[in-house]
Amino acid sequence: MIQTFSRLAAVAVLAIAAQAHVAHSGSDKTHNHGTDDIYRGYFDDAQIKERTLADWQGDWQSVYPHLRDGALDPVMAHKAEHGDKTAEQYRAYYETGYQTDVDRIVIQGDSVTFDRGDAQAQATYASDGYEILTYKKGNRGVRYIYRKAAGDAEAPQYIQFSDHHIAPESVGHYHLYWGEDRAEVLAELTNWPTYFPSGMTGEEIAADMLAH
Repeated sequence: MIQTFSRLAAVAVLAIAAQAHVAHSGSDKTHNHGTDDIYRGYFDDAQIKERTLADWQGDWQSVYPHLRDGALDPVMAHKAEHGDKTAEQYRAYYETGYQTDVDRIVIQGDSVTFDRGDAQAQATYASDGYEILTYKKGNRGVRYIYRKAAGDAEAPQYIQFSDHHIAPESVGHYHLYWGEDRAEVLAELTNWPTYFPSGMTGEEIAADMLAH
């Protein structure tokens, strides 16, 4: 099984959004939420919409190798300048968060292919709804869940996307969790392998992260 496809519930991320805090744009009574509020996890249930795999189409690479080879060091240094940890502590945090040996994911239509070195596992997936997660700081995130319809036994039964969006939109990166048990995967909050387009260099990924 890829990543032993045990429950290293690979990709999402909402733990990143959970660290952020932003004031509501508008009064608590009107609940006017802008794009920045949604990105940071402040939104109303009525704003959440169903999404299809079209939002995550493409050829994606794990950022984990770039963390390990030092390409993301500027990101860790920037976080240290504005956060409550040293660059080394942030690096350790993201070492846990990004860790995965699934180095590439290709999504075409309803087909998802997972690459682990020279090994591949492929399956088709159908929507299994979404779940709202509430974090300790009061902000929230949405996991979009897909269940395997057919394909290789090595492909996970469930995949769950998290990307800070709550309605249909093509994305520039995402976090993906996966495993055999829906509830168990949903409970994963510390390991959120993150994927960017395969054509990007480590330096380009770092620049994109710094821009956010």
